Amino acid sequence: MTEYRNIAIIAHVDHGKTTLVDGLLKQTIELGHGQEIAERAMDSNALERERGITILAKNTAVMYGGVKINIVDTPGHADFGGEVERVLGMVDGCLLLVDAAEGPMPQTRFVLRKALELGLKPIVVVNKIDRQDARAEEVVNLTFDLMAELGANDDQLDFPVLYAIAREGKAFRNLEEPKNDMVELFETVLEHIPAPDVDLEAPFQMLVTNLDYSEYLGRIVVGRVKRGTVKKGEFVNLIHKDGTMTKTRVVQPFTHLGLARIEVDQVGAGDIVALAGVEDAQIGETVADLADPEALPIITVDEPTVSMVFQPNTSPFAGKEGKYVTSRHLRDRLMKEIMTNVSLKVEEIRPDEFKVSGRGELHLSILLETMRREGYEVQVGAPQVIVREIDGVKHEPIEHLVIDVPEAFSSTVIGVISSRKGQLVNMEPQGNRIRVEFKIPSRALFGFRTSFLSMTQGEGIMSHVFDGYAPWAGDLKTRQNGSLVAMEAGTAFAYSIFKLQERGTFFIDAGTEVYVGMIVGENARENDMNVNVCKNKKLTNVRAAGSDEALTLIPPRRLTLEDALEYIGEDELVELTPKSIRLRKKILDPSFRK
Repeated sequence: MTEYRNIAIIAHVDHGKTTLVDGLLKQTIELGHGQEIAERAMDSNALERERGITILAKNTAVMYGGVKINIVDTPGHADFGGEVERVLGMVDGCLLLVDAAEGPMPQTRFVLRKALELGLKPIVVVNKIDRQDARAEEVVNLTFDLMAELGANDDQLDFPVLYAIAREGKAFRNLEEPKNDMVELFETVLEHIPAPDVDLEAPFQMLVTNLDYSEYLGRIVVGRVKRGTVKKGEFVNLIHKDGTMTKTRVVQPFTHLGLARIEVDQVGAGDIVALAGVEDAQIGETVADLADPEALPIITVDEPTVSMVFQPNTSPFAGKEGKYVTSRHLRDRLMKEIMTNVSLKVEEIRPDEFKVSGRGELHLSILLETMRREGYEVQVGAPQVIVREIDGVKHEPIEHLVIDVPEAFSSTVIGVISSRKGQLVNMEPQGNRIRVEFKIPSRALFGFRTSFLSMTQGEGIMSHVFDGYAPWAGDLKTRQNGSLVAMEAGTAFAYSIFKLQERGTFFIDAGTEVYVGMIVGENARENDMNVNVCKNKKLTNVRAAGSDEALTLIPPRRLTLEDALEYIGEDELVELTPKSIRLRKKILDPSFRK
């Protein structure tokens, strides 16, 4: 009988979780199984590889000393917190990864709080100790203080510490005696993480914590087997959240090893497995024994905090670039998304309008970017925070914001955040930089990142995490400038853009096709301005000196999807197609708009 250890890797975004898993895989798999391991092997989704962030929680497993260690890589971004909460239910301990220079960050705090509440035993790994500004000892003390503050018990506070350079595949216990491999990390896991309670004789029971989909096998449910065993072809009961049951058959059980899913004839308690054939399963439901079904507690996921309205594209350019353009396509795609994306909610407001709510702007923009790449055309309104009424008082979501800026810019940044209703909670100098912490309404951060980067000349670092609800902070003005709106349809000419460029910043190049009501730039003043960018120079037969001097155009500001969502106002929309991101007014005709 195999022995198991189930661990999750948790950390702030970019502290090296996925790289650490690469190291663990390389040292156990390439030696024994001949699988080649790519860099950041766990980030399998194209968007994850481009942005260098983990969006979906994934699992892998390694064999060490005859023990199977199941490892779950979790996202560090709080927007994907729904992923983190489910995953922690599958494991008995966690590796808490902390950057040796940055120390514990807001999202470390978010994931760690969840892990400690579930009673998981942490092992602290201080990563990137080869950085010049590394302060490993101090970071260990800060981590201890954070755990104490989050209410860790004595057993959790008595955590082992390892030091690592994940990129080079090294992890060791003693700073003075560095090792060239990860043996000491494996040994610490076997020593400190409890083995799961295994009862193979009891009736089968497993909680669905993740869903996957395969073209050949249909829906695949992933979770940890709580007790008992299940064989290929066996019938089981699926217990739904409302207590009703469906009889269903396990077509194929799988276990994990390295990056591969391995077909097996039977799976048993203690292992993290995947079952194909359990069609209607939702996350949080129980797959149980046919004769003696018993439900496990349902997982709860934090509520969404931000919503946007999705509609099929209705601009004059609709249908030119995408494959899926109707409201039926949009509805089907959103319904498919809710099946696997637990922290997302979709409501149909009108037949062609859907209110989609998620954990934050990034959560929703990743969904939009994925849809766009799949060939969908869609238009969305500005992000709105979800307001709640608590004891008759209007409450709104609040974020815990941490910024790290060079001292020279600190007073400007603090001034701007205070004007957006941010409250200063903590401030500590770190060399020639300052780390400042605020509590701030979520809506005050829409559109803030761009101005923050220009305020700090690109040197500021900011990260924030949902902190709870607080009474409504009053009116906020987050956008200072109006838009430049096209009043003629056609092709934009360099001549017109040149004549208008001191009036504002353009988002388009010469040669771009525009329609009436499309936003082509940002006005330098507060109000919107209608402009004609399709006017070319009148040709005369007089060739005077200097009449045809070269036009020097200021390069346009290229908006990414996040920039576009942050930029738009209440009466504006972002139009997304597989090839373009355009901004437009909800009402295109300038005379109606008045």
